[in-house]
Amino acid sequence: MALHYNLSKVYAISDNDVEFAKQIMVLFTEEVPPEVKNIRRGLKEKDYEMVYHAAHKIKPTLDMLGMDLAYEDVLSIETWSRSEGKKKEIKEVYKSLKDKIEHALKEIKKDYSL
Repeated sequence: MALHYNLSKVYAISDNDVEFAKQIMVLFTEEVPPEVKNIRRGLKEKDYEMVYHAAHKIKPTLDMLGMDLAYEDVLSIETWSRSEGKKKEIKEVYKSLKDKIEHALKEIKKDYSL
């Protein structure tokens, strides 16, 4: 049972297509972790554009998977990157986002045998 993600939006747009849902899960596991690393690297290098683009790229996926708290974190990161804030202001938000994504990844890999 999914605790860290919710497929109701995926099933709503796909007419309850289980194979489509699995494809979304595969895409999540392949595309989101590298972007989270890009956010971390961008933070480390103070590359606000890299942070913004990586956050912006994963935002729709988090929304589609009902990961509301992670979605809020990514919105905060986007806003921070646009205002070019201080790194210490965003460290906890990044950590929170990373933890939520790691929990969802672990659960998805188990649920879908990936």
